[in-house]
Amino acid sequence: MEHISDDMLPYGLGSPNLVEAAPGYFVDAEILPFLNKLKNEASAKGFEIRIESAYRPFERQLSIWNRKARGELPLLSAEGVPMERPQDEEELMYAILTWSALPGASRHHLGTDLDVVDGKACPEGYEVQLTPEECSGMFAKFHKFLDGLFASDEAFGFNRVFIPGRGKIRPEGWHIAHLPTSRKRLEHFSLDTLRKIYENSDMACKKAVLARLPQLAEEYIYPYFI
Repeated sequence: MEHISDDMLPYGLGSPNLVEAAPGYFVDAEILPFLNKLKNEASAKGFEIRIESAYRPFERQLSIWNRKARGELPLLSAEGVPMERPQDEEELMYAILTWSALPGASRHHLGTDLDVVDGKACPEGYEVQLTPEECSGMFAKFHKFLDGLFASDEAFGFNRVFIPGRGKIRPEGWHIAHLPTSRKRLEHFSLDTLRKIYENSDMACKKAVLARLPQLAEEYIYPYFI
């Protein structure tokens, strides 16, 4: 498979200027001042914004996709419950899409999106799963705090992207994006470029994805260009 660099992805602006926002987690340098302001606001209210995922290159998203297809990572139903791996390629594709973005179309490629939790609410040794149950359970107060910031437009440009009623990806309360910065990259998205990447990749379910790509874009990509 041809190596896919950020310069080849369908956003048309080249690689983001990455800086380390936390050990092992990188973001576009442009969003770092706003992220630090959000962290300080959270800290003042007794929360600790801890990053669980940030920038993600194409190869890592492709690896997640393929491992789910092979059964090496769990597939979750729309309710967040582990499910059996479908044998039909199209059914498997849609099962993966319930919680995972298409490689090359993930917002994590932008460097503007993060998965976050409240570090202070995590029990010692707990491994975060990023599930709806965590959002409504141990992180409920944290998400209520974020809800207030987003509703009053006081989150320094950050907001949620995967919310109920927007596209077919399940809501992800933990995923936040710096919208003013991400919009600049999303303006240049090319579905034709994405198709060419898939044609030259070893992506699982490739035949089904290519056959349905325009429809997939309408349901799983474009609704989140906000």
